[in-house]
Amino acid sequence: MTSNPLNPSNGDEEPKDPLAEMLKNLMGGQGMGNIDPAELAKAAGLPDDPNLLAQMFSQVQAMMSAPSEGPVNWQLAHENARRVAASGSDPSVTAQQSREVDEALRLAELWLDQVTGLPATGLIGRAWSRAEWVEETLGTWKRLTEPVANSIANALSTAMTEQMPEEMKSMMGGASSMLQNMGGAIFGMQLGQAIGALSAEVVSSTDIGVPLADLEMALLPSNVAKFGEGLSLPENDIRLFLAVREAAHARLFVQVPWLRGHLLGAIESYARGIHIDTSKIEELARELDPGNPEGIQEALSQGVFMPQRTPAQDQALEKLETALALVEGWVDELSWAATEKLLPSAAALRETVRRRRATGGPAEHAFSSLVGLELRPRRLREAAALWASLKDERGVDGRDAIWNHPDLLPTAEDLEDPKGFSERRKLAEASDSEVDDALQKLLSGGFDEQEDATAAGQDTGDSVQDTREAGEVTGETGGNTGGTGTDEAPGDGGNPKS
Repeated sequence: MTSNPLNPSNGDEEPKDPLAEMLKNLMGGQGMGNIDPAELAKAAGLPDDPNLLAQMFSQVQAMMSAPSEGPVNWQLAHENARRVAASGSDPSVTAQQSREVDEALRLAELWLDQVTGLPATGLIGRAWSRAEWVEETLGTWKRLTEPVANSIANALSTAMTEQMPEEMKSMMGGASSMLQNMGGAIFGMQLGQAIGALSAEVVSSTDIGVPLADLEMALLPSNVAKFGEGLSLPENDIRLFLAVREAAHARLFVQVPWLRGHLLGAIESYARGIHIDTSKIEELARELDPGNPEGIQEALSQGVFMPQRTPAQDQALEKLETALALVEGWVDELSWAATEKLLPSAAALRETVRRRRATGGPAEHAFSSLVGLELRPRRLREAAALWASLKDERGVDGRDAIWNHPDLLPTAEDLEDPKGFSERRKLAEASDSEVDDALQKLLSGGFDEQEDATAAGQDTGDSVQDTREAGEVTGETGGNTGGTGTDEAPGDGGNPKS
């Protein structure tokens, strides 16, 4: 009887599942043993609901056999994010909630007009459910995570291929496309899980400091209510303060057109340089004991799939964190200036937001572990102090003029020494001015004129020098003549000829 390479026989005419066989060999030929799937899912950052897991893996099985447009299965990431967002309480936004959000954002715009020279955006305020947030932001998430996602998916595929026994490779045969898609499907599922979990934590479209939805200004009413739990503050005050922060973010990104691309480009550049250490994955496949689920959980929790950073990436991350801190610091300073005299709870809300942004929530930690990128402004307080110092020194318009060009942005050194920023900037501006003046002279031919004038001056100087030398010669001749007469006169008088 001819065996089917996709359904090999094990001797008792029962076909084998090539995927199960591959996993069995990856586990040292011992099969899954006593591994608890729920514990394994928990360690991998997946939900522990058996029914939900069954649906997800059924979907993965179908998608792994389908052609993929790239290393990462973004359709699976999208559908899993939507499923996770809807797994909790995610009611549709009511008409009253939409009205409350719109009114809060309109009032926030009026308050901001008093503390910044950047004009209002004119955007219509939106109220989103968690599922709507996923839909509106997934395109940006894909852009931000695609470089590192591709690296992780390729690493998984490579590790599984290298660990597969030769006989298994030949057995897979035409099913190689399934193996190629496996890494992308696994990562897509995990990424969707992380994004879906984030939808339960964010309160606005710019809550993480990055404009995930271009030209949008929105709050998530259910998450705003969750944010206020335990604060013992008026619900309207909380909504207004968060609305001011959202409107400030939107105003900055709309009125400073280069900023969104600058931030997203920095994140992309950072992520593009990340690589996965496949040796850790291979070591995990060789050494895990299927009979010890705690060991598997510990290995996964230690970041086996965590992207590895190089020194160059650490430098890129420092620049990115500085940019994020500058954005958050500016928003923090404006929000405080706009609300300190209008909301009695402004100080408490400001401190709550600061701590929340500095520490991050569970979903944000899960996301950072997955893609090796933290979007938390670690130096928010220093950045806010810098913007406050610039306002005192230069006024509102002078402070906001810093956003005119990316080259004007403060550096990490400026965050450490806000008072010295202006002096360092004056020196830099003076140096730039000298370069500009020299370039302008070069383009206008000024240097040629100066060279001609110098040459003419040199010729004149030579003529004067020649005249002076000629005069000196004449003077010397006259001196010699006069000297002879003078010498002779006394001689003649003192020594008369006989």
